[in-house]
Order: sequence, then C-alpha cells, then structure tokens
Amino acid sequence: MNEIDNETQEAALRAAAGAEGPGKIISIDEGRIREHLSGVVLEAVEETLNALLNAEADALCGAQRYERSAERVDTRAGSYERGLHTKAGEVKLKVPKLRKLPFETAIIERYKRRESSVEEALIEMYLAGVSVRRVEDITEALWGTKVSASLVSDLNQKIYAQIEAWRKQPIRGEYAYVYVDGMWLKRSWGGEVKNVSVLIAVGVNAEGYREVLAVAEGSKEDKASWERFIRGMKERGLAGVKLFISDKCLGFVESLADFYPEAKWQRCVVHWYRNVWTAVPSGKVKEVAAMLKAIHAQEDLEAARVKAAAVVIKLREMKLKAAAECVEQGVEETLSYMSYPREHWRNLRTNNPLERVIREIRRRTRVVGAFPDGNSALMLVAARLRHIAGTKWGTKRYMDMNRLRAGAGTEQEAAA
Repeated sequence: MNEIDNETQEAALRAAAGAEGPGKIISIDEGRIREHLSGVVLEAVEETLNALLNAEADALCGAQRYERSAERVDTRAGSYERGLHTKAGEVKLKVPKLRKLPFETAIIERYKRRESSVEEALIEMYLAGVSVRRVEDITEALWGTKVSASLVSDLNQKIYAQIEAWRKQPIRGEYAYVYVDGMWLKRSWGGEVKNVSVLIAVGVNAEGYREVLAVAEGSKEDKASWERFIRGMKERGLAGVKLFISDKCLGFVESLADFYPEAKWQRCVVHWYRNVWTAVPSGKVKEVAAMLKAIHAQEDLEAARVKAAAVVIKLREMKLKAAAECVEQGVEETLSYMSYPREHWRNLRTNNPLERVIREIRRRTRVVGAFPDGNSALMLVAARLRHIAGTKWGTKRYMDMNRLRAGAGTEQEAAA
C-alpha cells in the first residue's frame, strides 16, 4: 500500500488544528486527523486494488487496454461494480469483464478468505465458551490488538447480522443443478441435549461455478421443514433449476412438486447403493455392489434400464427378494442424471460434492459439542459455508455449462 506523504499529513494537520494567532497554543483534534487519514488510506486501498484488477485483465487479454497487438487473445467488455470489505473499510471495485475468457482474480478471493476466517474464528470462540483472557490473546494474534470481552460480544452480534444478511440475500441468475442435504447437530434445551437439523443447498450457476444458495435451521428433516426451506429459495429468486440432487427424503421430494414442478430429481446413487445393501447378507455385498455399479456404467438410459431389469432377475435367483424389490422400485430415481450432457454425469449422480462440504463443517463443529441454541448452530455452519464459498471451492469452475446451454444433451433427453 502506498505510504502517505508529508504533504498529505500536513494537510491533515492544518485541517484539524485550531491556531488563533501568533503565540497561541495549537490544539490538535485527533479525531479529525484519524478521520482524514482513514479516508486517504481507504482511497489508496481502492485505487491499488482496482489497478491490480486491471493489470490481471491486461495479462489475460495479452495486451493493455486499447493497445493494438498481435499477441492479444481477448478484449474488454466493460466492468461491473462490487463492494469489498477490507480492514480499511468498504471499497468499490470495478471488476473487468472480458468478451471470451472468464475473468478470475485471486485478489478478491484473498480478501474474502481473510475476512471470513476472522469472522468464523470469533464465532467459534464465542460458541465454544472460550475464556475472556483467551479471547484477548486470540484477537491480538488475529488483529494485532487486544479487544475486551464486551467488544467481542458486540463484534459477534455484528457478524451475526452480516451472516444473516448473506443468508437472505437475493438469488440472482439461473442455477441448472442444485444439491440439497441436511446435517444434524446437538443443542442444549432445558438441561437436555437434543438434535437440531441444518438444511443446506448448493447450486451450479450459468458459468459452471458452485455457490451456496441457502442454509437454514429445520427443527427436523420433515416435510414442513423442507417446504419452508424450498419456499425460502423460491421467494429469494431461485430459478432455472433443471435437476435437484439429494438423498431420498420424502418430505423434500414431495415439496419439490409444489415449487419446481418442471425440475427433475436425482436420487444420490451412493445412498441408494447403501439402502440396497441393508437387504443383502454381508458375504454377498461385494458381489451385489458390482451388479449395481454396472447399471450406472451403461452408455445410455435405455441400456441402464435393461441392465437394471437383469440385476433384478439375478437378485431373485440369489434368493435376495428384498434387495430385488428395492432395485426394481428405486432404480429409476437414480437415472435422472442421464437426461443431461454426458460430461456432467459424474458430478450429477451423487450428492458427494455437498457431502464433502458437510464433512468439513462437522470437523469444525465437533469441538463445540452441544450448542446453546439452534441459532448458534446455524450461525456457525453459515459462517463456515461463507468461508468455503470464498476459497478455491467457489472460485474454480466446477462444470462446463456450454453443452447444456446449447441444448446438446444426450439423445435420451429428447425422449424423456
């Protein structure tokens, strides 16, 4: 960051000093000095970050803006404004847009990662019952200065408000694929420890990037909870959904038809395998697993259906009637992904992308034990999701959506 030169400091002093004449004592208003210098620093931060963004855009284009060059590979397509919270304050960035290439910058990611990490650490300290002395030590390590317990409490309230605003922000654009799951945490209630459910949705946007769409508390994973959850996303603007991916939760599946009747539902293949295995003796699980995986290894939807029918017959021959019925009744729910571009199949047939995120959240929430209430559990999960969204997880392209936009699905998409 650029240093503030002497001229700027002198201007600040003149603005803040009250000298009534020769020989008079000059009084300095420190508050006005800090305010003036803070404005200068904020302006410098904003100018520096925008310069770095422009430099990154020039590097991607292979030439500076308006420069004629044989090495140019792309051109500018304007820019869009976005706010970014830094330690110096809120700055306005003009993020460049390119005509061909996606503009990906590490600058915003780096700031988002730092800010969300600090927020998450404060909430974790608050929820885990860290002592006041320990809070002071940790905050000094994070920010360079100690803060009092009352200030930590105030900061947590502000962070809660920021996370709540993030949770309820409008959903803009279209999300063709949406992964949905829930997780159970423990909370103290009337001297007892009870379970609380947190519902999570992650979507893939039109450019192929993953975004956290929703996180909300559900008293339990029943139809009423899922209905509130889906309605909340609908009211915030979730549109363009072609496929929901989740485990089989009847409350969720039943609610989908009320809000997204045009969307299809994909049952997580891995969870389905496990459900079938519960009806299989342990000595035969390996053989049955190979049979089930063969269904989803087929080249198209019709071949998968034929293979599934053969598996049902084979299971009955093996005297595994319950497993055969499970396959016969549920296999169609696991084949919805085959109605979309083949390049997407691997990412659509399971709920693993979201489950990996949930495992990471569990690793961080396990140290808390029982939360004081459901809202505390929700806030910590949301803080972690907000942090993850600002890392490589959210800034690396997850799918190439060009095939889907072009309507170049598989042959069975037209027949579906």
